[in-house]
Amino acid sequence: MRLLFVGTPKVAADTLRQLLTGENFALHDIAGVLTREDAPVGRKRVITPSPVAQLADEYGIPVIKANKVTSDVLLKISEVNVDAAVVVAYGALLGPEALDSLPKGWYNLHYSLLPKYRGAAPVQWALMNGEKETGVTLFQLDAGMDTGPILGSAGCIIEPRDNAASLLGKLSTLGISVLAEALPMIESGIMPLRQQRDADATFAPKLKRSDAEIDWTKSASEIENLIRGTNPEPGAFSTVDSGPVKVLEAWAVENAVAEASRIPSLPGAITREGKSVVVECGRGHLRLERVQPAGKGEMPASDWYSGIANRSSEEFDQLRFEVRAGA
Repeated sequence: MRLLFVGTPKVAADTLRQLLTGENFALHDIAGVLTREDAPVGRKRVITPSPVAQLADEYGIPVIKANKVTSDVLLKISEVNVDAAVVVAYGALLGPEALDSLPKGWYNLHYSLLPKYRGAAPVQWALMNGEKETGVTLFQLDAGMDTGPILGSAGCIIEPRDNAASLLGKLSTLGISVLAEALPMIESGIMPLRQQRDADATFAPKLKRSDAEIDWTKSASEIENLIRGTNPEPGAFSTVDSGPVKVLEAWAVENAVAEASRIPSLPGAITREGKSVVVECGRGHLRLERVQPAGKGEMPASDWYSGIANRSSEEFDQLRFEVRAGA
């Protein structure tokens, strides 16, 4: 079966590589790639092809670059002569003309157990909401946002120390196995599609930077979930001494016995307890492991804390992350 691969970021490129090299996909030909247009990357904003485009170029696969599937783009796709499309994080909805353009349809690999977490950031929101399980779903695209009938799915346990990067890596691998089972069904046209139950739908919109700002009046567990869900992007952050600090890794302590011996303090207060740097929360406290101050690289929280310990003792004792207005 001749396939069009449609995707943009690294996780999509990882899937494309498996389709190109995996033994389970030897009978299928990636005849073309559709990805988004080159975009600025990094601090210097260098215009760069997407990870999918770069990989396709390595393998000599024809690449179509477009941020929207227009009639002109569909004409280019028709010239590649494909039967079906596999979509992984392309970043745009398809209109009726596009959906009807391929003989065997378009199939999207989504990193949640639909209909939960429809949208652009399912992995991040699952972690931020403290979910214990998630998964991958392969579904046939329709005109809605992640609303099409489901062809296959597989579940995945969320480990206590997973962040968005590690969980996405696991789901990417799991998605390959779902695709391996589904592609023969797509080729044969015998597909046990099942409709989604819209009443059970939840949503996972693209994260804004403001979504990653820490509210220290929340519980330590809620804040830990935020940190895990926004690592690596956009990165949970707070402000101290008028400067933002990303909190990359931290673990909640809400044990009643552990809390009983501690002197109560205001949310956001930062102290050292033994070798640990801790921050007071609305309930419990957070042990900081890794942080990144503005303009600097990642570092252990203890090094960051020691670096600001040259303040006067009175000021240092009052060191505190800002608490958001209205929190």
